[in-house]
Amino acid sequence: MEHGGRIIARALAKEDVTHLFTLCGGHIQAIYDGCLDEGIEVVDVRHEQSAAHAADGYARSTGRCGVCAVTAGPGTTDAVTGVANAHRAGVPMVVLGGAGPHIFRHQGSLQDMDHVELLDPVTKWAARVSETRRLPEYMAIAFRKAMTGVPGPVYLEIPLDTLMDFKDPEKLDWYDDYRTEAANPGDPEYIDRAAEMLSEAERPMAIVGSQLRWSRRPQAMDRFVDQLDMPTFVNGMARGTIDPDSDAFLNRARTPSLKKSDCILVFGTPFDFRLGYGQPPKFNPDARVIQVDLDPEEIGRNRDVHVGITGDTGLVMEGLCDRIEQKGGLKDLSGWWSHVRQVEDEKWEPMREQMTSDEEPINPLRLCAEVNEFIDDDTVVIGDGGDFVATAAYTLEVNGLGNWMDPGPLGTLGVGPGYAMAAKLTRPDSQVVIMYGDGSFGFNGMEFDSFVRQDIDVVGIIGNDACWRQIKRGQVDMFGEERAVATDLAMTRYDKVVEGLGGHGEFVETLDDLPGALERAFEVDVASLVNVKIGSSDFREGAISV
Repeated sequence: MEHGGRIIARALAKEDVTHLFTLCGGHIQAIYDGCLDEGIEVVDVRHEQSAAHAADGYARSTGRCGVCAVTAGPGTTDAVTGVANAHRAGVPMVVLGGAGPHIFRHQGSLQDMDHVELLDPVTKWAARVSETRRLPEYMAIAFRKAMTGVPGPVYLEIPLDTLMDFKDPEKLDWYDDYRTEAANPGDPEYIDRAAEMLSEAERPMAIVGSQLRWSRRPQAMDRFVDQLDMPTFVNGMARGTIDPDSDAFLNRARTPSLKKSDCILVFGTPFDFRLGYGQPPKFNPDARVIQVDLDPEEIGRNRDVHVGITGDTGLVMEGLCDRIEQKGGLKDLSGWWSHVRQVEDEKWEPMREQMTSDEEPINPLRLCAEVNEFIDDDTVVIGDGGDFVATAAYTLEVNGLGNWMDPGPLGTLGVGPGYAMAAKLTRPDSQVVIMYGDGSFGFNGMEFDSFVRQDIDVVGIIGNDACWRQIKRGQVDMFGEERAVATDLAMTRYDKVVEGLGGHGEFVETLDDLPGALERAFEVDVASLVNVKIGSSDFREGAISV
């Protein structure tokens, strides 16, 4: 006989889950007990938001479903932000939520509330398990819903009496083949139409987004870039899939190219604020648009689409490469490439000047350039912040699928520690770096305690300008310096906070001190933080925060 927590752990083991992220609570202790039997490492955090972010980060790092367990009431409400972030970004995770005994429901038991109703809007599925015998069934449903179609989070509320009831696991209904790994390669007729459209184009371009991470053929990106040889830009979880040292790498000419391109191919990324909603002036109004997405309801949102293909990004790439090869390839794009590269170089020129600037306080681009010396092809870089992280996204040379993590379109601050924890635990031989804004460190900085206690060695770099720069810039432009309120911070010694938690911390104010501080942070065998005083830069001038 086994209690419900052990039955849940068996279900997790069937999915090859290696880590459960959690903050302890009386309602969920039985799950921990089961994980010990199944060899699943229980990783504890200091705030449930981080547990949810860690499950999200686990999925991004491994390509498999992440799992967290949170206790009832405030334990679950604390996790909502992390769940919402995964939902908007399309990341698969299963959230196991505790609850008071089902028999006391609505009678006022400790931390009693309707978790399912709360989580329903930010999950693919939210449900309550009221019978222990049905735990295998509900766990199978949860992973199926999280991992198939458009990925996303699932929430299961498991009351205490359901967890603590005993059943014979051999007499329960266990499923082995409860979800398919098959993916949609796209309608052949529509792939033919797209191939024809691209073959006719004089100035085609592609944008590849986060759905590449969940593709059955992510390696198709290499063939797509090499064979079709059109200007291709990556964003979201696709960052890192084009080698920064290759001739194909572009990251500054996207908007100018969108204004000039006559055929725009968009894979697995929505026409949201990041792409100007697909509208002029960001898009050429005369361009023909091909959109590929796992979600058929996403195709045609915010703009007309000339060819819409529902399918897996990598598989559709393979189909397009095959069709275009049969047609003899694309037109000569040398003139178009020359134009795009010229724009790219023009955009990079002022950046390079700032990346070598000797000014103090240290220019944020110079700080990123110094950090870049410690980034290799196996380094995982996590962006947790606003203005400084946006700068880092353009300057750090991240290479490899899953090696760049940021919150995605919900723009959630505080993701860094959870993502870093998951990345380091699943890739222990890789260096993991969090690029922090000073504001974002305040959300979950206490997780350095979790890092130190559990021997999770990551490196944090704070670009500290003592304000919420991304917000303050627009605030000053709109209302004036004298009316800029709630956006200033202190030049806080966050490094001392990390030292107090048992980690390694350093504060840097001068360029002379920066290289040594970075070197020591990357060499120590404990979680470290380099808190760098930075000055202002016009690199992000005009960037909006809404």
